[in-house]
Amino acid sequence: MAGCTAVPTTRETPGPEPVELLRTALGVITTHAPQAIELGQVFADAGFELALVGGPVRDAFLGKPGVDLDFATSARPEESERLLAAWGDAHWDMGREFGTIGARRGDVIVEVTTYRTEAYNPSSRKPDVVYGDTLDGDLSRRDFTVNAMALRLPDLAFVDPFNGLKDLADGVLRTPASPEQSFDDDPLRMMRAVRFAAQLGLDVDPGVLSAMTAMARRIEIVSAERVQAELVKLLVAPAPRRGLELMVYTHLADYVLPELPDLQLTIDEHHRHKDVYEHTLTVLDQAIDLETGPDGPVPAPDLVLRLAAVMHDVGKPATRRMEPGGGVSFHHHEVVGAKMTAKRMKALRFDKATTQAVTKLVALHLRFHGYGDASWTDSAVRRYVTDAGDQLERLHRLTRADCTTRNKRKAARLAHAYDDLENRIAALAEEEELQAIRPDLDGNAIMEILRIGPGRQVGAAYKHMLALRMERGPLGEDEAKRELLTWWESQQG
Repeated sequence: MAGCTAVPTTRETPGPEPVELLRTALGVITTHAPQAIELGQVFADAGFELALVGGPVRDAFLGKPGVDLDFATSARPEESERLLAAWGDAHWDMGREFGTIGARRGDVIVEVTTYRTEAYNPSSRKPDVVYGDTLDGDLSRRDFTVNAMALRLPDLAFVDPFNGLKDLADGVLRTPASPEQSFDDDPLRMMRAVRFAAQLGLDVDPGVLSAMTAMARRIEIVSAERVQAELVKLLVAPAPRRGLELMVYTHLADYVLPELPDLQLTIDEHHRHKDVYEHTLTVLDQAIDLETGPDGPVPAPDLVLRLAAVMHDVGKPATRRMEPGGGVSFHHHEVVGAKMTAKRMKALRFDKATTQAVTKLVALHLRFHGYGDASWTDSAVRRYVTDAGDQLERLHRLTRADCTTRNKRKAARLAHAYDDLENRIAALAEEEELQAIRPDLDGNAIMEILRIGPGRQVGAAYKHMLALRMERGPLGEDEAKRELLTWWESQQG
């Protein structure tokens, strides 16, 4: 059950010393973000404080420059807007209710937020914003110590009231205030914790883990859109498995992605030592390994493939049946799983295109296993490609990743069978445009040959001609016409 596994950890060797990180950060800021220093001078000349804060500071310590910069200031929003309007090429105030004014200058985008504190009403989905007066006070309301560091501008004075630099060097995720207070103020921070574990390779402090476990249900007051955004960032991170394991360990998954911990109760049909939960995480790892470079068909990180890997077996608990002799079956779990996937993604407010793509992959992930059991006709190969449509390359990778057997002979046999299928697909694709299969006769040609107008008969004729095309390949115009007329005669009786 959830919470029974060991806490996922990452850090095995010591990280760099804090002084080395500081030297790295100053180099990144001065080299890649001179606009930040310049903007600091603009605010200072007007009598206001300005500091680079949050993720851009943390990433600078990690040697990662960025063009999206976050600042905190003593200026009120109307004062920030006046200064940014003069400094930037464009500015906007969509975040004014939270004290934030945005601007762009060249390729650099900045957001300047008035010093503030914010907290959630126990029954509210939106934070209440109260302006503050000091940078230290502003940093105290941040989610984690590694995000509670700042560089005052324009003099680049480092501000670190909660030892975030040491935590970053040690690879530990802690909260500036007590974790209970932090998560009570904004429950989404619990999702951010598991995301940072996956994204930055940080180990979550034991006290933070305990608070997350005790307060997991509070995530329910956060809007689905905000939760989904954090889940997406987790899934496309370098180590999503760690984040998912932490979600299950702390019971966050019970409220965000309950289908995942439910898999721990399901032993698969082959009685492997791994349960379906462990199998799923292994499939995710293997699918990630099969992602391609930026010019390949499935560039990393691929959200759709990773989501499909996580969800591909979620239908197993609902379809689990004990068979005579002690075996276990999960008949049609791909069909049930596809429906469950669509329902979960809708609840998390995923867009329609992403939901359809992931659901299709879940529904099709078992189709290949019939190939290894019996020889497929060319028609069956065409149907496989047609049904996969624009998800074929992802389906290739999901199917290969789904092989987690420890039996090397069986794994080699499955890999060889899929190699053979891909070779047949490639060979057929050379002969015809396999991924855009159409009948030899379109609707207009059918109406002309049969001398009928638009209606159900045209649709039925088109469906018949498509079936022939799938079964026999290209027929040619004359043969297609003869087949159509033969079919039409049979319909008239």
